[in-house]
Amino acid sequence: MTHEVSNSQARPDNPEGQDRPSGDAPATELISKPASRRGFITALAAGVAAAAAAIAASLPSRVARSATAKTDGKPRYGMVIDIRRCIGCHACTVACKAEFDVPLGENRTWVEYVDKGVYPNVGRSFLPRLCNHCSEPPCVTVCPTDATYQRPQDGIVVIDDGLCIGCKYCILACPYDARFLNPVTGYADKCDFCIHRVSKGLVPSCVNTCIGGARIFGDLADPDSNVSKLIASNRVTVLRGEMGTLPNVYYIGADLTDESDAGRPEVRKVHVTTHRRHEKRR
Repeated sequence: MTHEVSNSQARPDNPEGQDRPSGDAPATELISKPASRRGFITALAAGVAAAAAAIAASLPSRVARSATAKTDGKPRYGMVIDIRRCIGCHACTVACKAEFDVPLGENRTWVEYVDKGVYPNVGRSFLPRLCNHCSEPPCVTVCPTDATYQRPQDGIVVIDDGLCIGCKYCILACPYDARFLNPVTGYADKCDFCIHRVSKGLVPSCVNTCIGGARIFGDLADPDSNVSKLIASNRVTVLRGEMGTLPNVYYIGADLTDESDAGRPEVRKVHVTTHRRHEKRR
């Protein structure tokens, strides 16, 4: 004996016995139906794109910063160091010491020698160093007295001796080891792009002295300046870009090999001569 079951009676897929249009699929069929792989990939890609856009919007853009500087009519001074022209003569170091009477054992700028390889396959390269006058300088952030600040008119990072208390916070914060405590004055000291010369339309002393023309100084916000043209037409690198400081000293042809790379088979042996009181690169 058979019994007919009305559509309005309760069933596993219709527990409340409600009428449902015949064209609708049962809920169990909707749940059990596998999702489309193409739909899943499309949704995933959309999510990744949205996340990337959000991250990009939250990060400072060097292009945007340069465009703003140009619109405001303010320069953004920086330097390009062309290693292909550097001969490691230390003329820049000597000129800087003479310009600022830098105490013995300290340097505002210096040139490192990087010797790499095993005889007979050996080579030597040079790496001039100085303050990078970062767009996001950590030394400014940590200074408790605001003695270290970034000049709003040109972006040069300077130190106000009248406010410096010699706490060394900025020295520890600098990822380029470009600062030192002046033993004569007791204040923090570093390269300031020779602002006393730049304000008169002159280039920094190290740039003026470089016999190979390896150091080029200018306005990064001006696309027609020599530094901007060099950056646009050459493959450039910066030191410790992973630190997020946005340095404004660029290198062409620099060998950034460190002694920590000595274990690599293509390097085998590396020795860095700092020509500073600190024998090890920091």
